[in-house]
Formats: sequence, C-alpha cells, structure tokens
Amino acid sequence: MASIVETAPLVLDVGVVLLAAATSGLVARKVGLPAIVGYLMAGLLVSPFTPGFVANGDQIALLADIGVVLLLFEVGIEIDLRRIRNEHGALLWASPLQVIVGTILGTPIFLLLDIPLFGAALLALSLAMSSSVVIVNITRSRRRTTSVATEESLLGWSVLQDITGVTLAALIIALLGNTNDSPIRSILGLIGFIALAVIASRLLPFLLRIVRWEHDLFLIYSVAIGLSIAALGTVLFGIPMALASFVAGLAINQTRDTDDVRKAVLPFKDLFQVLFFVVIGSLVQPDLILEALPFAALLLLVMLLLKTLPAFLLSRYRKIGDSAGQLSVGLSQVGEFSFVLGSAALAAGALTKVQFTGVLLAVISSIIVSTLAVRRASRISRSI
Repeated sequence: MASIVETAPLVLDVGVVLLAAATSGLVARKVGLPAIVGYLMAGLLVSPFTPGFVANGDQIALLADIGVVLLLFEVGIEIDLRRIRNEHGALLWASPLQVIVGTILGTPIFLLLDIPLFGAALLALSLAMSSSVVIVNITRSRRRTTSVATEESLLGWSVLQDITGVTLAALIIALLGNTNDSPIRSILGLIGFIALAVIASRLLPFLLRIVRWEHDLFLIYSVAIGLSIAALGTVLFGIPMALASFVAGLAINQTRDTDDVRKAVLPFKDLFQVLFFVVIGSLVQPDLILEALPFAALLLLVMLLLKTLPAFLLSRYRKIGDSAGQLSVGLSQVGEFSFVLGSAALAAGALTKVQFTGVLLAVISSIIVSTLAVRRASRISRSI
C-alpha cells in the first residue's frame, strides 16, 4: 500500500496537467488560436517558476520524452518519399536547398555572438526547419484558407526539411558535439544506427503479419518497436532519441503495414504530444524573459531572412503551390526540432539559460503568429 500512496501524487500530477492542457487548448481554439498555444500556456501555469500548482518536473519530462519520440516516429512513418518524388518536382531540391543554405548562412551570425560553433550550427539549423505538427494543424484546421495544392506543398516542404535537417543534425552532433568519441567513431555510430533501422524495417513486416488481426498486440508491438529502436540509437550509437525515432519511422514507413502502424501509434502520439508542448511552456523562466527578448527577436529576424524569404522566392518563381505567401508564412515558425536541438546545445554548454529561454520564446511566438497569419497571407502573393 505504501507504493500506491507514494505514486498517487505522481498520477495526480499527470491528471492535473492534462486537465489544464485540455482546458487551455479549448480556450485557445475558442479565441481563434491553435490548441498548441494553450498547451504551452498550461506548461507555464504548472511550472516551478510561477505561483500555484507545480507539477513533478521529472515525471512530466519523462512522459514528454516519450511523446517526442512517438511524435517524430509517427512523422517519419507518414513520409511518402515516392509520392513526393512523383508529384513535387521542384520541391525535391527547393526545400533541402533552403535548409542547407539557411544553416550555412546562419551559423556565422551566431558565431559573432560568441556562441560556440556547435551551438551556432544547431541554432542555425533549428531556424531553418519548421514545425511538422503546426503545419499539419494548419492544413487540417477548420479555419484554413489554403488550397489543396498549397497544403500538399506545405506538407511536402516540411517533410523534406525534416529529412534534410535530421541528416545535418546527426552530422553536426557527430562532428562537433562535446563527446569523448572521435568524429570518425561518431559517424560510424550513425551509420551503424541507420543499418539497425533498415534491418528492423525488413523484419517488422513478418512480425506484424503474425499479429495483424490481434489488435491489442499489434498496438503494443508498434509502440514498443518505435520506442526500442529510438532508445537503442541513443544507448548503443549515441544518437539523440528524437533524431533516432525519426530515422526509425522513416525506415519503417517503407513497409506495407505503414498505415496500420501509424494508426496504432497515433492516439499515443496525440496524448504525449500535449505533454511535450506543456514541457516547453514549463521551461520558460519569467524572470529571464526580459533579458531573453532581444535574443528571441534576433532568432525571429534570422528566421525571416533565411527561411521565410527564400521559401517565398522559391515558391513564387518555381510555381510551388498556389500561394507563395501562404506557403512561406506557413513555414515560418520555430518548431519541435528547434527545441530538441536547443536542448542539446544547452546540455553541452553551448547555450546559456538566457539564450535557451530566447529559443523557447521564439518557438511560442512564431507558432502563434504563423498559424494566424497564414489565413490571410494569400494577399501577399496577389499584391506583389
């Protein structure tokens, strides 16, 4: 009985946090904001930096870690490389070009601020990538004004950003990360993990075929495989779990059971995704906000110059989507990968707490602005 008494407060924490997140998400939607904004605000309310109820940070962070693993695992599963190759010609080079050039040009800007090369490169990369979660919400929102062509271009652009960004992130961490391993050993570890993911993708169809009609076992296997491959990537090969889960999902999506796996994982992903955004909000320290605002503003300016503007020009002159304005604005947020990469830089001592708070502020503000502005951004294309 003692163990039950000890764990009850932890269960209460999760229940209260989910209730706060759901209520905040409902209020946000009622006033025309995305539910993610409500989740972020709920995190601020239950954080140790604000008065009132304080959730157990370690437990919520653990659930959020599971959430981001399932989130990026499911994003990897959803990627249809064959469809992008067949239907989005210019997109195949435009999106990777935007990410690569943005990272190359953004890194020196942060080096001028005396940020170490590792942190500068991760920051530049994080700004070059958008939020897959936000973009999916934009294309599914009941208030959306985007056309089908623009929605498909947004999703395709985001997918290729993820593929390019994860590849660059793995290389940056392997070559510049503060580890005791040599760059060659780190790169070999990355190659080893990719080999593991490919082997898993070949074995998975046989396993899932056996339990295909056992829905409970199919669900358990799907979730367990995603978590296990991601964790093995970290334990055996030193790959951050978030990046490892994306690669695992990308490898597994080549199987014929992709849709079934995605449907099985989706409810878990949606639940834990809420906790992931709650954690982001809970990490904002109000006493650091004023000091972090200039850095957050710089991040947003760099994002506009190195992501929004190039996306607009590429979309307009290569005829990607129906509205260059909506596509570029729809991509103009600092997303979940930015939090993951910023956390890696903070853990390595390549970012200060003030700078990391600036990253969190940029995530929150850009999500709000891009989600609202994309509804009216088609006017930009018509007026230029």
